[in-house]
Amino acid sequence: MTAFAVAAGAQDEPAAVGTTITLPDGRTATVQATPSPTPDAVPARELTPAEILAATSKNYPSGTYLLKSDRWSETDEREYGVFIAELGESGCATVNKCLHDPRNPFRGSDPPGIAFAADCADLPYYLRFYFAWKRGLPFSFAAEVAPRGHTRDMRYTAAGNRVEVRLNPAGYNGYAILDVLRGAISSATYRIHPELETPEEQDFYSPVLTPAAIHPGTVIYDPNGHLATVWKVERNGRIHYLDAHPDYSVTRGFYDVRFVRSSPGMGAGFKNWRPQRLIGGKRQADGTYTGGTITLAANKDIADFSVEQYFGNGPRPAEDRDWKTGSFTLAKETVDYYDFVRGQMAGGTLLFDPVREIGDMVDSNCADLHYRGDAVDLAIAAGLPKRAEPDRLPPNIYGTEGDWEAYSTPSRDARLKTAFKELYDSTKRFLWMSKRGDAKLAYKGKNLAGDLLNAYDAHAAQCQISYIRSNGSKVAFGYEEARRRLFDMSFDPYQCPERRWGAKGEELATCADGKNKQAWYEAEKYLRNQIDRTYEARMDFALDELKAPGPGKGVAAPPETDVRRWLLTQPGGQAAIKARQPGKEADKRKHWWWPL
Repeated sequence: MTAFAVAAGAQDEPAAVGTTITLPDGRTATVQATPSPTPDAVPARELTPAEILAATSKNYPSGTYLLKSDRWSETDEREYGVFIAELGESGCATVNKCLHDPRNPFRGSDPPGIAFAADCADLPYYLRFYFAWKRGLPFSFAAEVAPRGHTRDMRYTAAGNRVEVRLNPAGYNGYAILDVLRGAISSATYRIHPELETPEEQDFYSPVLTPAAIHPGTVIYDPNGHLATVWKVERNGRIHYLDAHPDYSVTRGFYDVRFVRSSPGMGAGFKNWRPQRLIGGKRQADGTYTGGTITLAANKDIADFSVEQYFGNGPRPAEDRDWKTGSFTLAKETVDYYDFVRGQMAGGTLLFDPVREIGDMVDSNCADLHYRGDAVDLAIAAGLPKRAEPDRLPPNIYGTEGDWEAYSTPSRDARLKTAFKELYDSTKRFLWMSKRGDAKLAYKGKNLAGDLLNAYDAHAAQCQISYIRSNGSKVAFGYEEARRRLFDMSFDPYQCPERRWGAKGEELATCADGKNKQAWYEAEKYLRNQIDRTYEARMDFALDELKAPGPGKGVAAPPETDVRRWLLTQPGGQAAIKARQPGKEADKRKHWWWPL
């Protein structure tokens, strides 16, 4: 009966008179306020017929969202985690393929022709609602947020946002609701101080950093504008996530420094779904509920609510602005935040197997290079390289809209470059730990530099990247060549595929770009060198403006990423190369890190 109900505020108001409208598919629906069961409950305003129709601009397959339970049980939450874990294990490469994958237990309830689409911010809501809908569980969401202070873009508000309006879509078509979510949710929805609960409650809470609290289904928010969902946590504490992109592709990775920390007001970090409960609903003869109000648990009523990820696990700083002074202690040792998370997820013990770590990081970077290739291919298929370069860059190349958001790769490239730098830094760190005899290093060999180099080379040898040049010919190269090209790879979707992949010399000769695009490519060099995403910087430069040095135009030199060169300068590095003699292949393949 009820379509959408939207929280209107704390003031009391009479229930609105129901309005009957005809939907595009010929059905009728009554749009009315949801009655308040208690004096202090938040009443709801009705959506206008125009608002309903705006959300139903096409005919949807049948699939009404009916409530069959008034709350999520522990079993429901556990099975939601299994649902997310199965999608992660499936290897699905797009949102549509994920929800049509055999590992989705609800796929049989969806018509074969239905197409699912969500970007990074949408995906956590998309999956949570999809599960709630199929199981008949309560789901309401923050439909509108407002900035706390002045901002030109709520996705990057310095002080964060607050929830202004909540939506309860029970009784309406689930496929329509998925479309509404895509329009209502952005990364701004997540940018909320963990302790802010007014004027409306937020959809998430900040959990304590323990294996019981961080699990499949936990959401990770990068305040630089990216979202991911945890799908697996290894025994060694490594957190695996899956994420979506503007092209609706789905990728996977490890939690690390690519997810930056920030002031509490920006709401960065791990988020769990806040418990919801239907109050005052009437159970019908068929077992479904109608009416009532969905309420969300307050922070004080959530057993594993914690703000330690913002302030540390020691004494809390007196002011939010001092959040960086908070410290993290693991096994009586002060560690940095990322080590703390890793150790906590491993049950309180921080232990690195350096050879495996390096191999896994190479594999992860290779996968990201392939994901990047998919994004570049989409831009080419859409004909962006054949279009003229715009007169100006977007106001901010990392946070924008339209074709640039859909087909450019500056954020994706910055995260990839950060991962390559993290790999380089990790090799140095592991050798430093080894020299100190650090007990957190699980290594029993005699030549760590050599073994790291062998692992690096072995995994890099399994990585092959290829693309199609402008003349239709194919170019292929390996991991190490991709690393050398990394900061020459163009993020600009209007440029030829050769420049998107950092080609030079003869390989570049087939590029169809004219002098103007060549000038843009050269002027964007310093932006390519930058791995920090600066969302508040003004970047809408014309070509002549971009050529002149100044704020928002990047950095002069890229960070170091050459792992091989550095390891070869370390004791044992050259020895590892010399040991690779003919006839030794069988011996090398006895090592677990050598890919078969």
